[in-house]
Amino acid sequence: MIELTVGAAGLARSRFAVSPLSEVTATLLPWGLQPSPEAAPWVARARRVLRRARLPLLSALALDGPGYVPDFLSPLPPGSSPSIEEELQRVRRTPPGRVLAEMQALRGGRPRNGLAGCELPREVRRAMSRGGGQMARQAADELRRYWELAFAPHWEAAEAVLHAELNRCAGVLARQGAAKLFNSLHQGLRWEDGTLHVESGLRIALPDVPLIVVMPSLVAPRPAAHVDPTHDEDKPPTLVYPVRGTAIARAFAPAKPSAEMAQLLGPTRSGLLAALTQPASTTELAARQFLSPATVSYHLGVLHRAGLVTRSRSGRSVLYRRTSTDT
Repeated sequence: MIELTVGAAGLARSRFAVSPLSEVTATLLPWGLQPSPEAAPWVARARRVLRRARLPLLSALALDGPGYVPDFLSPLPPGSSPSIEEELQRVRRTPPGRVLAEMQALRGGRPRNGLAGCELPREVRRAMSRGGGQMARQAADELRRYWELAFAPHWEAAEAVLHAELNRCAGVLARQGAAKLFNSLHQGLRWEDGTLHVESGLRIALPDVPLIVVMPSLVAPRPAAHVDPTHDEDKPPTLVYPVRGTAIARAFAPAKPSAEMAQLLGPTRSGLLAALTQPASTTELAARQFLSPATVSYHLGVLHRAGLVTRSRSGRSVLYRRTSTDT
C-alpha cells in the first residue's frame, strides 16, 4: 500500500495533467504486456515496435516483471497539457547526475519498500559509460522515434479522451469537493482523513506531501503512484490512474469497412480503403490499422494496380488517396 498524506495547502496546489510522454513510458512497464482491454491493440503494437525498431536503450529498460523504470524518462509535466516536444526537451536536459543517480536506484532497488534491485543490462551499462548527459540525449532520441512509430498516429484521439476525463474531474471537484473527486477516480484509490491510499505491492508512506500531480492514463490498467527514488530534489509524487469507457475503444479501433466491401476485397484491403478518409502514407496506415508497413505496402500496391487508390509524392513521403467515384 502507498499512502500519501496531503494537507490543505498541498491539496490546493495539486493539479491534473495530460502527459503524452507518460503514456509512452507506461508501455515500458509490465502494463505494456497486459494492457487494459480497451487500449490493448494500441499498446500491444507499441511493444512490437519496441522489439523490432532500433531502440536499444528503451528495449533494455523495458520491464517484463516488477521493477523500476527511471523517472527521467517521464519528467514532471510542466503544465496541464504539455506537447511531446516540450517533454522530450526536458528529458534531453536532465542533469547528468540525476540520470546516474536513478541508474543506481535501478541497480540497488528499494528493499524496505518492497522493490528489488537488478543487474543493469549491458546496453544500459554501455550508455552509462558515456556519461549521464549522453545517456539522457540517447533516451530522448529513442523516445522520439518510439513516439513517431507507435503513438503519434493515435494521439489526437487519445488526447481527446484524456481531456474529457479532465473535464469530468473539474466538474466533480467544483460540485462535490476533493474527497469525492479522489474517491471517484478508481476503486484502487481511497481518500480518507487527508491521506490518499493507493493499492500497490510497494510499501511507501509519505507524510506532508507538498502536492500531487494526477494524470489519467489510457495505458495503465490500475492506479500507481510514482515517488522519487533518489530524494535528490523536492520532486512531488505523481498519481496515474486508468481511464475506462467505450470512447477509448472507439478511439483506437481500426477503420472498419462495410460487410459488402470486406466480402469483395478481403478484410485487409477493404480496411485500408476505409481508413483513407484523408491522404495517408504507408507508415501512417500501418499505425492506424495495426499492421506492418510491409503488409500495408503490398496491399496498397494491389489496390493501386486495380485503380482503387492513387498515389503522389509529398516531400519524402508517398501519400495514398482513394480514387474518386464521381463520374
